[in-house]
Amino acid sequence: MPANNKLPVRDARLGDFMKPVLWRTRSDKQLYMTSLLTGVLGIGPAAVVASEVPDLHHFRGSFGGKDVIPLWRDAAATEPNVARGLLESLADAYGEAVSVEDLFAYAYALLSTPAYVESFGEELAVPGPRLPVTRDAGLFHEAADFGRGLVNLHTYGERFGGKGVPRGQAKVARAIPDTPEGYPEDHAYDPVSWTLRVGDGELGPVSPEVWEFGVSGLRVVKSWLDYRMKEPSGRSSSPLDEIRPERWTIQMTHELLELLWVLEATIAEQPYGADLLTRIVESDLFEAGDLPQPSEEERKAPK
Repeated sequence: MPANNKLPVRDARLGDFMKPVLWRTRSDKQLYMTSLLTGVLGIGPAAVVASEVPDLHHFRGSFGGKDVIPLWRDAAATEPNVARGLLESLADAYGEAVSVEDLFAYAYALLSTPAYVESFGEELAVPGPRLPVTRDAGLFHEAADFGRGLVNLHTYGERFGGKGVPRGQAKVARAIPDTPEGYPEDHAYDPVSWTLRVGDGELGPVSPEVWEFGVSGLRVVKSWLDYRMKEPSGRSSSPLDEIRPERWTIQMTHELLELLWVLEATIAEQPYGADLLTRIVESDLFEAGDLPQPSEEERKAPK
C-alpha cells in the first residue's frame, strides 16, 4: 500500500490518459520525473517529479502523460530504469556505491532549477535536456542530497524521507467561508500587500515570486485556484466534473497553504541550486562515450 495509505483509483473518468505502462510499474517506491523531451523547454524548471502516475503532460497540458521517466521499470522496484552498467561505472569512478535513487536525485537537483534552462537556452534549442555528470564524487553526492530534499518537498513527503511540507510564511488572514453561499466564485492577487484573495477569504503574505511561479508557462497557484472556483475555468473532460463541492472546507484551505509553502521553500532553494549547477558545469565532467548507453533492447522497453 502507498505510504499515504490511499489506494490507487484507475477509473478512466478520473484521468484523461490512463497509460497502462505507467500503471503497471506503480508502487510506493516508484517516482516519475517528467520533462519535455521532444520540444523546446521554456523558462522555469526543466523537470518536475511526481509520486503518483502522471495523467496530463506536465509541460504541455493538453497532451497525455508523455515524456515520463520512471525511477523503476517494474512495480517491485528491482529493475532500475538506467542503462546496464551505468551505476557500476559511476561507482568505479567515485570509489563508492551509487544507487539509482542517487542518480535520480542528482538529475532532479540540476534539471529542476530554473538556472538550467537560463544557462543552456541556446543549446536547448535542440530538444531534450542533457545532464552534465561530474567526475567529482563529493559534488555528485552533494547534488544527490540536494535533489533528495527537493523530491521529498515536491512529493509532499511521499518519497525520500517523508518529512512532509515545512510550514512557511503564508497563513490565513481571513477565513474562507465554509457555507454554500460563501463558496468562492473568483480569486485575485495584490502584489502590493502580498495578499491572495479567495472569495471572501484572504491569505498572506504571498510573494510575487510564489504567485508567478510557473512550469512551462502554467502558473501553479492560479491554475490550482481556477479549477476549484464555483464555476471552474478548466475544461470539462468527464461527467464527474459536474459533481462539485457544496462548500469550501478547512481541508481545502490547508491544501492551498501547503501548496504555497512548497513553492516558498522551492524558491528559497533556487540560489543554492544555481550555484551547485555552476560548480558542477565547471568541474571535470564525463564526456560522451565515457559511460554506458542504453542498449537497443533497453530503448524499446517501457521507460
